[in-house]
Amino acid sequence: MTGRTGSTNQAVLEVVAADAAAPVPARVAAIADAARARHGTSVCAVLAYGSALRERDDPSRMVDLYLLVDSYRVAQDKRWLRVANRILPPNVYYIEIPWGGAGPDGSGEGGASSKVRSKYAMVSLAHLERLVGPGTLHPYFWARFAQPTALVWVRDEATAERVRRVLARAVLTLIEAAWPLTTASDGAETRWVRAFVETYRTELRSEGPERARALYRAHAGRYAAIAAAAHEPEAGSQHRSAVQRRWFVRRVVGKALSVLRLLKAAFTFEDGATYLASKIESHSGVAVRLTDWQRRHPILAAPGLAWRLYRQGAIR
Repeated sequence: MTGRTGSTNQAVLEVVAADAAAPVPARVAAIADAARARHGTSVCAVLAYGSALRERDDPSRMVDLYLLVDSYRVAQDKRWLRVANRILPPNVYYIEIPWGGAGPDGSGEGGASSKVRSKYAMVSLAHLERLVGPGTLHPYFWARFAQPTALVWVRDEATAERVRRVLARAVLTLIEAAWPLTTASDGAETRWVRAFVETYRTELRSEGPERARALYRAHAGRYAAIAAAAHEPEAGSQHRSAVQRRWFVRRVVGKALSVLRLLKAAFTFEDGATYLASKIESHSGVAVRLTDWQRRHPILAAPGLAWRLYRQGAIR
């Protein structure tokens, strides 16, 4: 980006600060507290994002959380988990709690007593500061945190400011990477949809523009405000070709990393095979039926299952 970088950063900071300060449903706050309690004093912030924020009135939604920690050594008791988180972040875990609480307005958000379920990821705050920067090839982190993210809990204001800057950096990194694939005349929606589609293509997803468009329209005013503040990228066919080549590399690297993350999740996520199958089904529309053997042996079953899902169009 060229030009008024400081003013752009400030505009984006204001947007993400508003996102971070937004109240979350009571069930989200409750399960965030439960997840935080698992990992002790090293947790310095808890973030919420995804469908639980977009579809706030649906208590059946899995809550997506990120636990930011000071130290992997303190937060995780097993050495191999700490090593895995440093080499291929994040580690992903599952938690569920009983829930029969009222919503923020006292209206009984949860209804009858039920459960709240969460998939939560862990990464250190210092690590995340690097992972959302433009030097990180794979958009796994900066694509997620370019979307609205709520700061459910934070230790202190100094940490909150670091988190807000991480979120703003994620937005700017996505813009810098994807805007050159479009032009100013395309409009905010077209540019954001293209950006999301490109990031989907770096993962094991078969989602198309419809899903990306739904993400944009869920918070259209937010995305339009950011687009209005963004500076135009470098123009020219040569620059665009270089950007396209870089996205091709991201797709190759990203899909390989996605497979490795799925294999790792089989060890850190309770009944990980079933959860991952449900995610593939919800994103692709392709029904995934696992045998008992596949649930018990997700690593051994992975190659054959991946090939079947690819042939069915669930993985691209």
